[in-house]
Amino acid sequence: MGILFKWKIEKVIILPFGALTIFNEDLNRKISEEAWIVIMGPIFQVLFTCLLYKFTNIDDVLCYSASILCFNLLPIFPLDGAKILNLVLNKIISFKKSHILIIIISFIVTGILMFKSNFNLLLCLIIIFLLMRVFSEIKNHNSLFNRFLLERYLNNYNFKKIKKIYSLDVTKMKRDYRHLFFDGFKYVSERERLKKRFDFKGKI
Repeated sequence: MGILFKWKIEKVIILPFGALTIFNEDLNRKISEEAWIVIMGPIFQVLFTCLLYKFTNIDDVLCYSASILCFNLLPIFPLDGAKILNLVLNKIISFKKSHILIIIISFIVTGILMFKSNFNLLLCLIIIFLLMRVFSEIKNHNSLFNRFLLERYLNNYNFKKIKKIYSLDVTKMKRDYRHLFFDGFKYVSERERLKKRFDFKGKI
């Protein structure tokens, strides 16, 4: 699906709970495109499991694959469950708030998983890996948000939907929308608003 939508694949990491595909793409690509890419992971796994079970007829294969699928759908970053939930949140709330919320949810679910793990060594190692990725997201939160804004400033995205923001607060910006900001007297375009943030001419 990534190739179909012409997304740039940076690398694929093989993990105990499946493969993690890293894309080098704009954060402002359409939500619908990302949704297809994310959803096709679990769908392919279901199809692959059914095909494998048909030819092997081994119950352990079915059980193992189903366990990986269920684990992968947990709302913990960077699992597919967290990505799907993040896309849903992006449709409802701002880019910044959705990223913060998915980090909080990841911590809560990871804590529950740790509590229920009975200190299984393999599961604990996986949880530690997931926690490291969540902490990495926290560390990169501001740079990720600034990248989201900078992409909007540098590129002309053809978003049809318009969202009016009755302030100059860029943290309220959403994916798949163009924005109009109200400064108290008039409406300011998204590009004009972001120009004040990124245009440093004459300020140095």
